[in-house]
Amino acid sequence: MRNVVITGIPRADPRRIDTLAGYGVATVHEALGRTGYLGPGLRPAWPGARTGGNAVTVLSWPGDNLMIHVAVEQCQIGDILVVTTTSPSTDGMFGELFATALAHRGVRGVVINAGVRDVAELRAMGFPAWSAAVSAQGTVKATPGAVNVPITIGGQLIRPGDTILADDDGVLVCPREDLDRALTASAARADKEATTRAAFLKGELGLDRYGLRERLPGLGITYEEYDGDR
Repeated sequence: MRNVVITGIPRADPRRIDTLAGYGVATVHEALGRTGYLGPGLRPAWPGARTGGNAVTVLSWPGDNLMIHVAVEQCQIGDILVVTTTSPSTDGMFGELFATALAHRGVRGVVINAGVRDVAELRAMGFPAWSAAVSAQGTVKATPGAVNVPITIGGQLIRPGDTILADDDGVLVCPREDLDRALTASAARADKEATTRAAFLKGELGLDRYGLRERLPGLGITYEEYDGDR
């Protein structure tokens, strides 16, 4: 691993990312062909947050948050800090003090494939955080790593400047070159869902709307009148 800090990364207009984030992680995930989801292992530290931003990536050693300190300087308005470790870690690498420094720089949240702490304080200050664990266990600041290099979380490649979306359903990465396609496809998906929602509110069944009823016999599913317990 190179111990390096890459500066001047590409960034998309945060206003366009705001539009995409408004559709929600689940809708964008479906619209992009069910790609980019970082998996169920990342959960919000507190419920109700929804955000999106440009990824500033951090590769740290487990139990060591030195490179998060290094990364703060590289963060700008509209960014999201995305942190992973060279091997699995659940230590509380991120807390209120980091959030305070990042919020001052206009950072929209953190996604960390390790632990966070100070959850009550993060909630009170409204700083969104998604993590693999919540842990009071602290860390050291001793081992070099890298900032703004490609990393992977949940089998997904995340490059600096890629679009990150996060809400109660989890976290998604959209490659920066796919932002236009994501916006168009998500708008179409949202329109389709709105039409389906209206149909369900009128009592239409998914069996009929999705053409599932005629498939049931071929799957060996039959209907029989109740004739006592069997």
